[in-house]
Amino acid sequence: MPRFLVIAVLCVLGVAVPARTEVVPQSRAQIQLSFAPVAKAAAPAVVNIYTRRVVRAQQPLSPLFNDPFFRRFFGDQLPFGMPEERIQRSLGSGVILSEDGLVVTNYHVIKDSDLITVVLNDRREFEAKIVGTDERTDLAVLRLATEGEKLPVLPVGDSDALEVGDLVLAIGNPFGVGQTVTSGIVSALARTTVGIGDFRSFIQTDAAINPGNSGGALVDMQGRLVGINTAIYSRDGGSNGIGFAIPTTMVKAVIAGIANGGRAIRPWLGATGQPVTAEMASALGLARPMGVLINSLHPGGPAERAGLKVGDVVIAVNGREIEDAESLRFRIATLPVGGSAEMTVLRKGTERRLGVKLVAPPEDPPRDETEVAGHNPFAGATIANLNPALIDEIGLPLVGKGVVVTKVRRGSVAHRLEIRPGDIIVKVNDHAVERVADLRRLLAARYNGWKISLNRNGEIVTFLVGN
Repeated sequence: MPRFLVIAVLCVLGVAVPARTEVVPQSRAQIQLSFAPVAKAAAPAVVNIYTRRVVRAQQPLSPLFNDPFFRRFFGDQLPFGMPEERIQRSLGSGVILSEDGLVVTNYHVIKDSDLITVVLNDRREFEAKIVGTDERTDLAVLRLATEGEKLPVLPVGDSDALEVGDLVLAIGNPFGVGQTVTSGIVSALARTTVGIGDFRSFIQTDAAINPGNSGGALVDMQGRLVGINTAIYSRDGGSNGIGFAIPTTMVKAVIAGIANGGRAIRPWLGATGQPVTAEMASALGLARPMGVLINSLHPGGPAERAGLKVGDVVIAVNGREIEDAESLRFRIATLPVGGSAEMTVLRKGTERRLGVKLVAPPEDPPRDETEVAGHNPFAGATIANLNPALIDEIGLPLVGKGVVVTKVRRGSVAHRLEIRPGDIIVKVNDHAVERVADLRRLLAARYNGWKISLNRNGEIVTFLVGN
């Protein structure tokens, strides 16, 4: 319906029509509103990152050896092949955080690289060394060989202060064309369903982000870093208006951990739970689905010592609302080891506040990491005792004890049987496996065949293997 007809109908009905508030620009300055001042201040501290990696492989003498059947058994070490080396190059972006050359970027930008070159906006070039990486958050920290030169720095803002609809700029090097600035808004916050990394609470933006932008800056209108651009949702490899950035609350926590010990150490809660569904919400006394229903506690862990109980619903950490299990993990992961946190929990319809001490996950029992040898189904697999530190390190959503597969050597017996890293060994020939020593004893015995039960992503998988 045309707008003048709508207004006429409303007037006949006696409804007040609000006056339009738009005004004509009153000055030349108002006509020329621009993001240029923000871009000009932020761009010098956003860098281009070029990496080089030497890939060594064997060139097969016959195309037959490219068949997946042969690759399954031999991998890249093909028989009767000619050794070959080739240079693999990649590019990305990064952000300078200190005048002496501390740079943050994505882990996937510099992964397995042999040489890293960082180019500033003013065309200065520096070689970079890796200070530390955190694959689980897809972050890496580099140090530039500046030889005393002072570099421009991008101040770090508070990503928790962002609101949906806030204007932001994305700065990076898309497709290697050179530094580029794009604008958009914050489309959503705390996106936890995106399958990137182990700690998911991403800033979503419609500012154009493309390949090469990874590791670049998401900047607010005060020229402060609020996120590290890390991924896009795309059907064709280009920007479709859905990009994701790691919030600076996580970036700061990772950098602090790497600076103190070379790797990020996150607090251990010692509890697991599930999201509250719409069906569960009313029964738990919640007005809407939110929070995490605790279903498992590590005996003597921080959560249990704080008074948390199975059946409690965690609805906030330090006043920040918790929507699901991923947001709980994210909030705990952004806090420093050695401090404390206040958890708001709902217990039988009553809110309670519990103080939790934030400690590093312990190495108890010792891992006893071992590569299995001999004639058995696990030959070529590396196994270890589960402990809180290892559970946190490999991102298993559980608490408890057992034996887990941490690595599988390509081409080994375990690899051919499709045993995978992350598999928890439950039973061997109907004997329970609780420690690495148990598995060693069972594998040393002589059996006519093997019956193996594994916990794989929460499901028990059982298969038979002959000698």
